[in-house]
Amino acid sequence: MRWPWLNILSVLAAICAGALIVVQNRQGSATQVLLNVSYDPTRELYRDLNSRFVAAYEKEHGVSVAIRQSHGGSSVQAKLVARSELGADVVTLGLPSDVAAIQSHGLIANNWRERLPNHSRPYYSTIVFVVRKGNPRNIRDWPDLVKDDIEVITPDPKTSGNGKLTALAAWGSVVLRGGSEDEARGFLRGLYAHTPFLLTAARTAGVAFTVEKKGDVHVAWENEALREVDESKDGLEIVYPPTSILAEPSVAWVDTNTRQHGAEPLARAYLEFLFGDEAQEIIARAGYRPYDRAVLARHADRLPQIELFSISAIARDWGDAQNKFFGDNGVIDSVYKPKPRPESAG
Repeated sequence: MRWPWLNILSVLAAICAGALIVVQNRQGSATQVLLNVSYDPTRELYRDLNSRFVAAYEKEHGVSVAIRQSHGGSSVQAKLVARSELGADVVTLGLPSDVAAIQSHGLIANNWRERLPNHSRPYYSTIVFVVRKGNPRNIRDWPDLVKDDIEVITPDPKTSGNGKLTALAAWGSVVLRGGSEDEARGFLRGLYAHTPFLLTAARTAGVAFTVEKKGDVHVAWENEALREVDESKDGLEIVYPPTSILAEPSVAWVDTNTRQHGAEPLARAYLEFLFGDEAQEIIARAGYRPYDRAVLARHADRLPQIELFSISAIARDWGDAQNKFFGDNGVIDSVYKPKPRPESAG
């Protein structure tokens, strides 16, 4: 379901952030404002990262810094930035293809992947299952999602990084076990037949599952799954399927906007901070898999080993996957129709 008011709020947030920059500059204040446009479930992560970065940067440079945040479905956020409806200084999005979509509009330099460590990916993640305590529907693997009357909660693959990765992981679970692309297409069609509705973004899907008690399983980002279980007071548990996709959230500063705002040094420092020891620890504690293997090893009890396949196993790269699966007349258009959430769903 599309939520126009979310887009309106995002645009208003960007306008307010821009207004702050103008007012502060005219008043001669030393405050520097940065707008980070991120995907839906990273609110808590950047709350913690921002406070640590701001403290360190202000101490080193003797200036006042404010980091503003905007959150929503990753693909929706990318479109708003690409259309200059959100004046992002940095983007921290769920898929490399979302950053590339902004690059294709000329706002981000072509070499953005090489400007930061690990091809501008400070952490990685995957897609897992959240079920009710005791796993009463015995959901263990991808084929279980289409059994009997199972109801699956997951976001819309047209708007959400979580939704896109769910589709890609489900497809890979078929073809990497020897199934044909026709069989994978049939499995995706069955999966969406088991979704009562498709919400715009990851967090709203999580609320439907955890708070409103909709559905039998939430197919979610691993970090969201960990948070949901932590907050459920023993009411939920995580199921790791035998295989899932290697998700590669990516970050970049938006060259056009940082030049306009005089914010490139701050934006660069902010994103470089994400790759440092302190930030990598914060990332791991929040349930994201840090690129620093030593930090990841310290959190192995919370972030266990799982077989992850890369996007190259099912497409040439993330750009090819975007076109093949989510472009006009792509795989997704052939297997599902948009499912607005019925009013009776609450």
